[in-house]
Amino acid sequence: MTKQLKRTLGLSAAIAMAVGIVVSSSALVSLGQGFGIGGRGFLLAMLAAVFLNLCIAFSFSELSGMIPKAGGINHYTLPALGPFMGMISVISGYVLVTIFAGSAEASIAGIVFAEIFIPGANPILISIVITALLAAVNIMGVKFFSYTQIILTTLLIGSTIILGIIGLTGIGASGEPLQMATEFNPTGWGVFSLTALAIWLFIGVEFVTPMAEEIKKPNKYIPIAMIAALFIILFADLLFGFASLRFVPLDILAGSTAPHVDTASAMLGRTGLVWMGIVTILATTSTLNTLIAAISRMLYGMGLEGQLPKIFSKTNRYGTPWFSIVVLSSLFVVFLLNGLTTSDSLVTFILAGCFCWLVTYFIAHLNVVILRFKYPDLKRPFRSPFGLTFQLIGMLGILYVMFNMSPDTAMKQSIYQYSFVFLGGTVFYSAIWVKFVMKRKLFKPIPLEDVVEITSGSFEEPKTAPVDEQLVVK
Repeated sequence: MTKQLKRTLGLSAAIAMAVGIVVSSSALVSLGQGFGIGGRGFLLAMLAAVFLNLCIAFSFSELSGMIPKAGGINHYTLPALGPFMGMISVISGYVLVTIFAGSAEASIAGIVFAEIFIPGANPILISIVITALLAAVNIMGVKFFSYTQIILTTLLIGSTIILGIIGLTGIGASGEPLQMATEFNPTGWGVFSLTALAIWLFIGVEFVTPMAEEIKKPNKYIPIAMIAALFIILFADLLFGFASLRFVPLDILAGSTAPHVDTASAMLGRTGLVWMGIVTILATTSTLNTLIAAISRMLYGMGLEGQLPKIFSKTNRYGTPWFSIVVLSSLFVVFLLNGLTTSDSLVTFILAGCFCWLVTYFIAHLNVVILRFKYPDLKRPFRSPFGLTFQLIGMLGILYVMFNMSPDTAMKQSIYQYSFVFLGGTVFYSAIWVKFVMKRKLFKPIPLEDVVEITSGSFEEPKTAPVDEQLVVK
C-alpha cells in the first residue's frame, strides 16, 4: 500500500522554498546584466516583473486553496481543461525546464567549486556528488529537506544583502567605487523591454504549491510564502544591483557571463571572489534542492492520477516519493555526463524551457477564470482580489514576455524553435497517454469533487468541509 505524504512543514520552510528556487546562479547573472543595460532604471523593469509574478502568486494561491494536492498545476488543470492540458502544464512547464535548468545549476556549482576551492578537480564529478547528496537529503524525509533549505536560503539571502550593504556604504570594501552616472534611466521607455529579463529574477515562487500536502496550514502559509518571497528577493536584488553599479562599469556588467562575481571581486578583491563563489554554490544548491523536492511531488501526483506509471506514486518509510526523486536526480546526472549543460547553446535551451514555463503560467491564470465561472459558489480559502483583474493583466503580461524573449533576433528564433520542439513532444506524448492508456477524452474536465476526493487518508485538512459539501447545486 502506498504511504501518504506527511504534513510537517512550517511557514519558514515554505518561504525558504519559495525564495530558494528563485535565487539561482542564472538569476544573479540576469540581475547584473539587467542593471548593466538599463542602469538604475532597471528598477522599473523589476517592479513590472514583480507585479506580473504577484499576479501569478494570486492565481496559484487561489488554486492551491481549492485543490490542496501534491500534483500542483496538474490537479488545478484537471477540472478546468482536462487531463491532456494537465499533463502539458506539468511536463512542458516544469519537468522539461527542470531537466535543463537543474542540470545546468548543478554544473555551475561544480565549475565554481573546482575553480575557486579545488583547482584541477573534475567539476562534473563535483556536480554529480552534490546532486547525489541532495537526492539523499530529499529521500530521507521532508524534515531533512526543510532544515537544509532554511539554512541554504538564510545564508544565501543574508550574504546577498550584506554584500549589497558593503557596496552601497563602502564600509569594509577594499575596492575603489566608481563615479555613478547621474541619469537614472538612460534607456527611457525602452527599459520596459527589459521586463522579459527581469521576470527571471522572480519566476518560480509557485514551486511551494506542490508541497501542499506536507505544509501544516497550506491555505494560510502558501499565499504568505509566495508573496513574502517576492519582496524578500526584490529587497536583496535591489541592494546588490545598486551596489554593482558603484563598482563595475555598465558595459562590463552588460556583457559579463558572471557579473555578480565581477562585482564581488571589485568590492573585496580575492575575499569577494571566494565569498561570491560560496554564494553561487549556495544559490545553485538551494535551487537544485527545491527542484528535486517540488518536481518529484508533481510526478507523484501524476502517478496517483494514472498520468504516469503507478510506481511514481510510491513513497518510502520516510513518506517521500522516492522513485520520483531517484528518476529526476538520475536525469540530472545523465545531462551532466553528456556535456550538454556546458555547451554554447545552454542559455538558449534554458530560455526555451522558460518559454514553456510561461505557457504553464498562462494555463494557471486560465484555470482561475474557468473555475470562477464553473464553480462560482465553491468556498475559496484564498480568493484573488478585484475579481479576475490580476488574471487578465497577468495573461496579457505573459503574452508580452513570450513575444520578447530576447533582444537578439537570432537567439529569439532559436528559442522559439526549441520551444516548439519541447511543446510538440509533450503534446504527442500527452495525447497518446490520455487517449490510449488512461482511455479518457483529451479535453473532458474531471469533476472537481473527484480531483480533491480524500482517499486512504491522503491528507488531513482540519476544519475544512469536504468539497462536495462546499459545492452549491443550483
